Amino acid sequence: MAGETTITVIGNLTDDPELKFTPSGAAVANFTVAQTPRTFDRQTNEWKDGEANFFRCAVWRDQAENVAESLQKGQRVIVTGNLRIRNFERQDGSRGTSVEIQVDEVGPSLRWATSKTSKASRSGGGGFGGGQGPGPQGGGNAGGAPANPWSTQPQQSGPGGGQSDAWGGSGAASDEPPF
Repeated sequence: MAGETTITVIGNLTDDPELKFTPSGAAVANFTVAQTPRTFDRQTNEWKDGEANFFRCAVWRDQAENVAESLQKGQRVIVTGNLRIRNFERQDGSRGTSVEIQVDEVGPSLRWATSKTSKASRSGGGGFGGGQGPGPQGGGNAGGAPANPWSTQPQQSGPGGGQSDAWGGSGAASDEPPF
């Protein structure tokens, strides 16, 4: 969406991500990232912590499940997404401000840690294949294996023998996504 305020925050999780499901079945994971600015005091020759900022984050669908399975309290993470600032009124009549990030991407920071990742395997489709055809990730090719949307070689389609482009569509091969 145009005009969004995109923000990237690097900080520590204040608690394990909380995974919930909407009545329609969509997964949402909520978590808070604490980010504390540090400055170097030349007079004392040491680092000083500033006042901590707390960012409430929300991530949706398959990514929410991945976050809940992968991240834990205290881990240093990198979060990027759209900033949402809302004013609200409390029950006692006082006013407050809520700062939230609608997460686009999140992952562990590897500055002082290591991580091993693996591709998530979920049934029910989704991903680039859109839940079409055979294969564990949806969107398969004629051989039953999932189509590779990053392939630069055109793939053969089913019985018609026509070619599909790198994004699984029909026609000449193209490096452009179908959106």
